[in-house]
Amino acid sequence: MAKVLEGLYYTESHEYVKVEGNIGYVGITDYAQHALGNVVYVDMPDVDDEVSAGEEFGAVESVKAASDLISPVTGVVLEVNEALEDEPERINADAYENWIIKVELSDKGELKNLMDAKAYTEFCEQ
Repeated sequence: MAKVLEGLYYTESHEYVKVEGNIGYVGITDYAQHALGNVVYVDMPDVDDEVSAGEEFGAVESVKAASDLISPVTGVVLEVNEALEDEPERINADAYENWIIKVELSDKGELKNLMDAKAYTEFCEQ
């Protein structure tokens, strides 16, 4: 069973956002990295790019497939996880420690549209 962490917000497309104040750390879930297999490349936006909830902001490629990344939140990219450029497999080692982008949230109200850990676990079990 894939690991689901309490206190994060989840999307149906298997991204998560960890919120600290007005900052969101966005990545893919443990469920997603298991489904993808060995991650070989992460396509990330540039710092200062705007991302919109429900819209694509990059992609994760594995030996099996490529998957678009859909932003769970709207905001401005403050940082990208540069470690993933050289070591994309870090996502397989720990999807929650190895976020993909750090976003300044423009509307925290959007979080109510996302699933909590319990709802996401039930969603994955369907």
